[in-house]
Amino acid sequence: MSVTTARIMRPDDANIVGNVHGGTILKMIEEAGCIIGTRHCNTQPGDRCAAQLARVERTDFLYPMFIGEVAHVSAEITYTSNHSVEVQVQVMSENILTGAMKTTNRATLWYVPFSLKDVNTVTEVPPIKYASLEKLEEGKKRYEAQKMERKEMKERNGEQLMPVTDPEPYTVGFSQSSLIHLVGPSDCTLHGFVRGGVTMKLMDEVAGIVAARHCKTNIVTASVDAINFHRKIMKGCVVTISGRATFTSNKSMEIEVFVDADSLIETEKEKYRAVTAFFTYISLSKEGKPLSIPALKLQGEEEQKRFEEGEARYLQNKAKRQADKQRQQ
Repeated sequence: MSVTTARIMRPDDANIVGNVHGGTILKMIEEAGCIIGTRHCNTQPGDRCAAQLARVERTDFLYPMFIGEVAHVSAEITYTSNHSVEVQVQVMSENILTGAMKTTNRATLWYVPFSLKDVNTVTEVPPIKYASLEKLEEGKKRYEAQKMERKEMKERNGEQLMPVTDPEPYTVGFSQSSLIHLVGPSDCTLHGFVRGGVTMKLMDEVAGIVAARHCKTNIVTASVDAINFHRKIMKGCVVTISGRATFTSNKSMEIEVFVDADSLIETEKEKYRAVTAFFTYISLSKEGKPLSIPALKLQGEEEQKRFEEGEARYLQNKAKRQADKQRQQ
């Protein structure tokens, strides 16, 4: 089973330079994943259900997309467990003047189906047929790996962004940013949960503000580490999306983003951490060439610790990219 969507990129999808926002691409990726995930989970008799996004694996932005280009998004189910669906998505940009096409993104998403009768009930997922036993085993390994990482990320949640008075330029406090958003009906799925694509678009917006404040240049999303959706966000909640710089290399900047939700109606419920992720940005000149990133000025042991963790992720991802490049040669 597969699904393909397409849409032309408009001015409101991009920044002032014409680069399409990473959040716009992430939102389209999630919409395609949700469509195919929900379709598949309703192919068997029983309760009708809707697929809810649980996790997005690391996503690289291979090439920028621009206003006037057409984004083609293709989604395919590649693995199913009893209660989750793995969807792999590819995004291609088309220059409709020349016909040239480029692959701009590849992403892997995990969905969980919830019953439309009872929003707290997870339904069974119909199995798929695999091309080979090897494909099945590879899918099992990916499933177990993401399950373990989600658990690890959930355990470390809880930090909050504290306001900084008169911060020094290039410090964490100088560029940190927050956005407050009231969840309305247009943000939600059939269950009344916030759509994952809406959340990711808001996260990218906040991360982009952090990067722009730090660099004072045109910035674009280079990659997103795994996005973990720890808890559902319901219609009527107020969400606070917070971002702070954690690491800078010569040509890239890592930003931690977390989403906290607070119910306006059910006042007895406490504010909770709903989503976490790390976004990486690069700085571009007017000609679209990479610029050096100003070094992050660290203040205190906690910032030093986060910087070292970010550096470890940076080196690990760099080594993986180099290994993938060698395999392709």
